Amino acid sequence: MAEAEPLEMAYISEVILKKRKHKEESIALTRKTQLELGQHGGKKRKVEDIKRPEQFVREFRDRELDLIRMKQRTKGAKSALSTPNSKLLFVIRLHGKNDMHPKTRKILYNLRLTRIFHGVFLKASPGVLELLQKVEPYVTYGYPNVKNVSDLIYKKGYGKIDNKRVPLIDNNIIEQALGKYGILCLEDIVHEVANAGPHFREILNFLGSFSLNKPKEGLQGKRALFKDGGDTGNRENQINDLIDKMN
Repeated sequence: MAEAEPLEMAYISEVILKKRKHKEESIALTRKTQLELGQHGGKKRKVEDIKRPEQFVREFRDRELDLIRMKQRTKGAKSALSTPNSKLLFVIRLHGKNDMHPKTRKILYNLRLTRIFHGVFLKASPGVLELLQKVEPYVTYGYPNVKNVSDLIYKKGYGKIDNKRVPLIDNNIIEQALGKYGILCLEDIVHEVANAGPHFREILNFLGSFSLNKPKEGLQGKRALFKDGGDTGNRENQINDLIDKMN
């Protein structure tokens, strides 16, 4: 049987070989750079972003202390709460990050205060006031006047349709979402909110929280109660001064 003839290897010029080698080296260098810069597989963490064990311990203690203080604030809360002077409250979140207990964060989220310097309208009731007392070091609240209710809705308001933020620039959007309740335009929303009317809850479900500007002045940077010279807690009618600075 005749031996098979050896296959001839295709000739590849030296120029092509050099180009291939350069390309492979370039890909390897790019891959290495991506890994270092965090462009592939997550961002590279800075040294200062890496938490030390003592930082975890400190944050855990802060959260547990937050829970203890919450329980202390709510002891006898029902008897300590004052009768609201208005049906309507406007609540602004001022503080809160890693030092909050999960129960505190849950209350803030249930109130739709998911971010600092976000505000919401709430109907004053013993249950709402009790919740606000639990998260008092992180929020301030009071009784908004009709002017600020109108300004907030016209300037900062947006609706939620199909889980999307929709600017309130067209009354057709409002009629589509709230027309079955007899609310057809922005003025109807302002009237219903300002008077905490019968369809207040439906409007709140339609409106998102209000993203406010950080005031250049007016905050002391203290978690003490407003009546004690701090920023938090009940401001009653003086909440309107803060709204004016943040709107």
